[in-house]
Amino acid sequence: MAVALPPLDDLIACPQCDTLHHAGSLPPNARAHCQRCGIVLMTSQPAAMARILSLALTAFVMMIAAVSFPFLTLGAGGLHNATSVIDAILAFNDGLAFPLVIAVAFFIVVIPLIRLAALIYALGPLVREQPARDGARVAFGLAERLRPWSMAEIFIVGVTVALIKVAGLAAVTIGPAFWAFAGVVIITVLKDQLICRYSIWEALEQSAA
Repeated sequence: MAVALPPLDDLIACPQCDTLHHAGSLPPNARAHCQRCGIVLMTSQPAAMARILSLALTAFVMMIAAVSFPFLTLGAGGLHNATSVIDAILAFNDGLAFPLVIAVAFFIVVIPLIRLAALIYALGPLVREQPARDGARVAFGLAERLRPWSMAEIFIVGVTVALIKVAGLAAVTIGPAFWAFAGVVIITVLKDQLICRYSIWEALEQSAA
């Protein structure tokens, strides 16, 4: 006997284990978890999208500050040298290491900025209860595809390990860009925890319709 399946539009696949679930409506401030792996599939938080947009705007501004101000200052033997994120990237611009400059710049600066800008572009009108912009779904899809390649947090971990080793050889003064970069990492983690991708896709599709 054949079993009738619900329409594909009413199904949601778990991003972790691909288990299919029926996408029903949730009461306010509720969460739906995957029956197999327990990951959060859907949330119902009316203010979550506004929080995501606020965090994305904050992270974008802090990222600009992180590449504009001194990152740290090293002092040894009466000499002091201040460096920024751009200076650290350009330290590899000689000879065969130049491709590394491009890779580091993209992974820790360019891709995070593009991802944040795409989220702001896609979610801005929805928070103001206006129709979605042209290409909003493409922008949000781009932000999701770039998520694994945004490696600002790995950069901060690497810098922290290096500072521990250098601290015994020179006086290290942490600049405002370091704290801005650390803030970007924390805000990004909070933002990704709030994002309900299914709800955002549904809102974008309904706005486009």
